[in-house]
Amino acid sequence: QVQLVESGGGLVQAGGSLRLSCAASGRTFTTYAMGWFRQVPGKEREFVAAISWSGGTTYYTDSVKGRFTISRDNAKNTVYLQMNSLKPEDTAVYYCAAAQPPNPVVVVTTTLEYDYWGQGTQVTVSS
Repeated sequence: QVQLVESGGGLVQAGGSLRLSCAASGRTFTTYAMGWFRQVPGKEREFVAAISWSGGTTYYTDSVKGRFTISRDNAKNTVYLQMNSLKPEDTAVYYCAAAQPPNPVVVVTTTLEYDYWGQGTQVTVSS
């Protein structure tokens, strides 16, 4: 079992930055691939970024490449999403998720492959 708690959301002006954190419970955090997703009302949850067990592999949706960075600190059982140059279209509830692929270099990009989810944190970008 893994419990995930996101923090760091808030209101920011366009062009600003936020850093989201996701703290995970459990002793096996290092065997979980982690991901960030976001969702706006009336739309499906969409993939944002993912990182492998080891942290050596990352992957981003096209709309955030060059602006967002996912990272992890296995000693702190925490995964981060640094969001720069924020745009109003980035406004959403952001969720972190954990999955256990068998391969430590694999990233997971679909919601169905994730086993555990946080409660979400709201990010609002004003124009």
